[in-house]
Amino acid sequence: MAATQQRPQVVVIGAGFGGVEVARQLRKAPVEVTVIDRQNYHTFQPLMYQVATAGLEPEEIAHAVRGIFQRQRNFRFRLGTVTGVDFAASEVRCAEGPPVPFDYLIVAAGLTTSYFGVPGAEAHSFPLKSLPEAMALRSHVIRQFERADRTPALIDDGALTFGVVGGGPTGVELAGALAELFQMVLKKDFPHLPIDRARVVLIEMQDHLLDAFHEKSQAHARATLAQRGVELRFGEQVVEVTERAVHLKSGEVLPTHTLIWAAGVRAVPLADALGLAQTQGGQIEVEDDLRVPGHAHVFVIGDLAAHTSPDGTPDPQLAANAIQGGKHVARQIPRLLAGQTPEPYRYTDKGIMATIGRNQAVAELAGGLRTRGFLAWVMWLALHLVMLIGFRNRLQVLINWCWNYLTYDRAARLILGPSSPLPPAAAPTQHPAGTGAFTEE
Repeated sequence: MAATQQRPQVVVIGAGFGGVEVARQLRKAPVEVTVIDRQNYHTFQPLMYQVATAGLEPEEIAHAVRGIFQRQRNFRFRLGTVTGVDFAASEVRCAEGPPVPFDYLIVAAGLTTSYFGVPGAEAHSFPLKSLPEAMALRSHVIRQFERADRTPALIDDGALTFGVVGGGPTGVELAGALAELFQMVLKKDFPHLPIDRARVVLIEMQDHLLDAFHEKSQAHARATLAQRGVELRFGEQVVEVTERAVHLKSGEVLPTHTLIWAAGVRAVPLADALGLAQTQGGQIEVEDDLRVPGHAHVFVIGDLAAHTSPDGTPDPQLAANAIQGGKHVARQIPRLLAGQTPEPYRYTDKGIMATIGRNQAVAELAGGLRTRGFLAWVMWLALHLVMLIGFRNRLQVLINWCWNYLTYDRAARLILGPSSPLPPAAAPTQHPAGTGAFTEE
């Protein structure tokens, strides 16, 4: 492996939590760092659902990658889409421009949405993995209310029914935020609409929410969502999605023009293109120190790494794991440069949190400490403010949160982008009798 410049070249694929952290930690190392990403910004994924529900603007949870590293002299950014890696030549191939040579490669590309092969799911549902997807969902939701206000008959057809697939943190947080948006904000915007007919239906194949949480936290989340009008459908599976309906395994059909898919993830297509050993879920197999077997100078971090703890438990797909992985790899590269053996990676569990809307959250911290309700909600707010990159972003988010809390309003409810395929004044679709009603739990 031949270096192309005097100082070793470290190339990082992905500007997510892990990629940004490893680049930061290498600021004083005797290397040159290049981060490659198809977007020129880092996105704070945990607050994506707030952009989708008009609580925040996209620029408040995103930060330009070059802006993050303005003062780091050994940093370079390359805007581009990685198409593969030539391991023999030690080069990263991009769709745009010449290949990027490396001495050390860190793959931090993350995961994408998995539809589990459900017919029509990818074509007719909204994922929530990127800012453009969040903006598309926000515009679509508000547009549905405009259409229903103009053509009330569309309500019976499901125009104001919003399905959410998946009872994990994203699904729970999104369902709670949608219910608040309807009852606290859009109810005032559309005084002539029967807002009480707007439905949020959360579909979960298991018999509980928040699978990684304690049963008391799960019960609290369930009770809070039900209290706020979210219809909870447990033990159900989506078998087909069409433009106007969701078909469930039980045989029921939910008329809806909006299905949000928060049910699963899979490896990004790049993982397949690399030609490395993968798990059944597409994650890349790694050794104990996060290096790829047979490639001593290639690391994989974050959600894409199939790493397990000593007891065999897979590392969680959380921002904390990606950040810790980035710090770990940044410590190992100087060790490799010095001819030392890399250390094993050990994820430290610092806890998990999920918000269920205004004044409500569940938090489980290291050491078995659990809390819920208002205290957990304040802890959730504080943690996410601290984790945001950039003082301006933190200030803007704090101001928006205070405004939303005090006024019961949300300023970011603009319809942007092209209209969705559904015609504005389409006639209601006829559904089989008796299959469109859900019992509220």
